[in-house]
Amino acid sequence: MKSLPRVVVRWFVPLLLLPAAAVQASEDEELALAYGDQSTISLATGMRQPLRRAPAVATVITAEDIAAMGATDLDQVLETVAGLHINVAPSARNTLYVIRGVFSLQTPQVLVLQNGIPLTVLLTGGRGNLSGLPAVENIARVEILRGPGSALFGADAFSGVINIITRGAGELPGTQVAARAGSFGSADAWLRQGGSAGGVAWAAFAKLARTDGLRRTIESDAQTRNDRLFGTQAGLAPGPVTATADALDAGLELAWQQWRWRALYKLRDNVGTYGGLGSALDPIGRGRGARLVTDLGWSAPASAGSDWSFDANVSWVHFAQRFPVPARIFPPGTRFPTGVFVHGMFGAPEVSERSLRVQAHAAYAGWNGHALRLGVGYENLHMYMARDTNNFRYTASGIPIPNDPVRLTDLPFIYPQRREVLYAFVQDEWHLHPDWTLTAGVRHDQYSDAGGTTNPRLALVWDATVDWTVKVLYGQAFRAPTFSELYATNNPIAHGNPALRPETTRTVEAVSSWQATPDLQLTLSIYSYRMRDIARTVPNPSPAPGTTYMNTGRQHGKGFEAEAVWDATRQLRLSGHLSVTRAVDPATGADVGNVPRRDVFLRADWRIGRWRLDAMLNHIADRRRARGDARPPVPDYTTLDLTLSTDRSARGWFAGAALRNAFDEDVREPNLAPGLIANDLPQAGRTLTLQIGYAF
Repeated sequence: MKSLPRVVVRWFVPLLLLPAAAVQASEDEELALAYGDQSTISLATGMRQPLRRAPAVATVITAEDIAAMGATDLDQVLETVAGLHINVAPSARNTLYVIRGVFSLQTPQVLVLQNGIPLTVLLTGGRGNLSGLPAVENIARVEILRGPGSALFGADAFSGVINIITRGAGELPGTQVAARAGSFGSADAWLRQGGSAGGVAWAAFAKLARTDGLRRTIESDAQTRNDRLFGTQAGLAPGPVTATADALDAGLELAWQQWRWRALYKLRDNVGTYGGLGSALDPIGRGRGARLVTDLGWSAPASAGSDWSFDANVSWVHFAQRFPVPARIFPPGTRFPTGVFVHGMFGAPEVSERSLRVQAHAAYAGWNGHALRLGVGYENLHMYMARDTNNFRYTASGIPIPNDPVRLTDLPFIYPQRREVLYAFVQDEWHLHPDWTLTAGVRHDQYSDAGGTTNPRLALVWDATVDWTVKVLYGQAFRAPTFSELYATNNPIAHGNPALRPETTRTVEAVSSWQATPDLQLTLSIYSYRMRDIARTVPNPSPAPGTTYMNTGRQHGKGFEAEAVWDATRQLRLSGHLSVTRAVDPATGADVGNVPRRDVFLRADWRIGRWRLDAMLNHIADRRRARGDARPPVPDYTTLDLTLSTDRSARGWFAGAALRNAFDEDVREPNLAPGLIANDLPQAGRTLTLQIGYAF
């Protein structure tokens, strides 16, 4: 692999010398009027405010940015954020969002919202192995908060919060249609339409997509180990991962006076198991994940003579995971001391969940120098079905026993569960002085199964000069135990623990934002956090088999994120960041492993008439192994992405071409279990996508 300086000089810098010219107005400028642009954010306090003065470390990515970078999924968008790295799990290539070195099997420590509604799967705390995330073509903006957010958002706003805001009713009248094709047999088409009639504004969206998926090779897997132990030759490695997927996204939003109703549906079908449910290659299994999110909102802005404003929302989310073709955990011929799996060892863990949430907020501006915000809410979270179709059972010591033919297990791997949550919060933005603002807030959450927890926040923002702002932030956050961690049963490998407590963290941050010139902005964020009561599996006392979840883990982290944005000319913007993090286990002083200590990102975005050329360089470095993992460090990598596109004008044709990983780097993400997939998880190589569309 070429060194980073050589890559920059040879590939990136020459691109900056290309000519640029004026650009026409685009639909994304209209979105900026509706939602605000990159300089405003609402995630930090619940009310829109300038990003520079927001009491948080935050990033905003607009629809214009998403189109310019040629992103085809949200992961490509979020990889551009300082302090955030995209990792994956071997099972169905489940996305893991690693913020500031906080990494686990499902990364439930990051709260992902869609229009303010959590997308959390109750079973695992992640976003669901088979559910995917909203189509980027229907996203108006993404707001990312790095650091604790439980004082506003409650559970799982632990290391960060990501809010995906979809395009709304009445904001973009007209119709757009587009189609795209690319590497790995990928193809998709989408339609977006908006308008108004009789006082009702509406927006509709639909997208169909399919892909054969990347075909990178896994050199050795869990079955390679089994073959070595038991003298068999059943393994399929070396062999390619299975990453097929079909997708349907559809949405409708209606707005009338103070009311707004939304319904968004996502289906991911024919989903391959990537590295396999058991970390053994599986070309057979196929999964299906579906999520429906619908909500009804009401708002009453402050009127003349009143200092109060109100809003309320009721939402309902349904998530289901199925395996129409059961996953093959291990291939035919797999041998254990209990016998041979002639047809292979397979299973189909399935789950259905529904969540009802009701929330109400009030804001009061009648107290001189203060902006008060109050909120209350209720959540009814129900995992009403869980089952596993398989052809095996376990011995008392946890060894699988062949049980052909396929049968439905007598007992599920977890019984249905219900959780209720009540919460209330208060927040005050106190303008101590024209140049000083103190934001203080606290939220209490009461869980029916995990007890209560109270989380405060404090943020002091000082406008030191007209072009320099300093922030000092403190916050506490928690992650609620998942249903799997609390109640898993009939699984000798990992037992649930109903006495499990929430994980907690305390974070201190300092931020300096300097508008060095009218065209150059520099931001430095420094942070330190301490995590306690991390839920981890520990071996059960002998002779009991397996492990049980316990609050035994701790993690300390510190680091910084340096960001720069330079408008070199009216047509050329250069930006980038350097993120450095160090996360350790204080009990041993050892690196927690598997997360990059350094991340360098550079971007050049310039306009040539109606055309736009975008180049992004991403360098991931210094990923060490966890204590006890003797493998060499995860290899560094550098990727270059190039996109050429037209602005999406209100009318007419638009087009684009995106080349990702132009160097065809062998990108690998760490696999947590060294004995299973030894050489880590391969990611996509060089890919090309072409898009054409028409707006009318």
